[in-house]
Amino acid sequence: MNIYKLLEEFDITKSKAEVYLACLGLGSASTQAIALKVNLPRTTVHEILQGLCSMGIVSYITKGRTRIYIAEHPKKFQKILKNKEKLLEGGFPDLLSLYNPEGIRPQVRIYEGVEGIKTVFEDTLTVKSDTLHAILSMEDLYHTIGKSFMTSYTQRRIASGTHLHVIRSQEKEVQNDWPSSTKENREVHFAPDGMIFAMTMYLYNNKVAIMSTKKEGFGMIVESVDFYNTQKNLFDILWQVTRIQKKID
Repeated sequence: MNIYKLLEEFDITKSKAEVYLACLGLGSASTQAIALKVNLPRTTVHEILQGLCSMGIVSYITKGRTRIYIAEHPKKFQKILKNKEKLLEGGFPDLLSLYNPEGIRPQVRIYEGVEGIKTVFEDTLTVKSDTLHAILSMEDLYHTIGKSFMTSYTQRRIASGTHLHVIRSQEKEVQNDWPSSTKENREVHFAPDGMIFAMTMYLYNNKVAIMSTKKEGFGMIVESVDFYNTQKNLFDILWQVTRIQKKID
């Protein structure tokens, strides 16, 4: 890692970093010597040194009327991190007690076009539970994002160990692809005849992901506890009254 990038993590700007590194290289030096080294005004270097002293990574001794500055060993940064960890550990329970997930404002994100719909699909793979719940229109997905993408997506879902409970319309099936399968972690239910889904919906992580038809060309993710719970309840009701497809394995 670039040393300046590393120091930025400790809120040390480039000019402060140059002064600190000059101290580190010189061993011990006056403000004037450091200013000459970094080519900055003496007053600027003096202010920076005061800040570095406050952080505890530079100290000084007085010789006569002159302050001689000395950079602390770089291990000082490890001590700073440990102190921050202790502070976090001490205050973390209080932070958790203030956390109110019910107070989080719902978020709605809309993605346009085929690439936008693919982006929404990719987000479903972030599911935290072991099961995705979905309503799919196979025919419309084939026309919108294509079989190749769906195959890749399905392979990655299976590889992650995620199960899929999916309700599909028999009228929207294509080539009998992706049937119920223990090996592929998929259980398919078919909606009653005449119940046709043109759009696709996934439920996961308090999110409802919606993928439109090619004609409308958009994907949408609604992140809302209440909206998710409502859609999940409707899904569960539909799951109970739909026809189970026999597994192939």
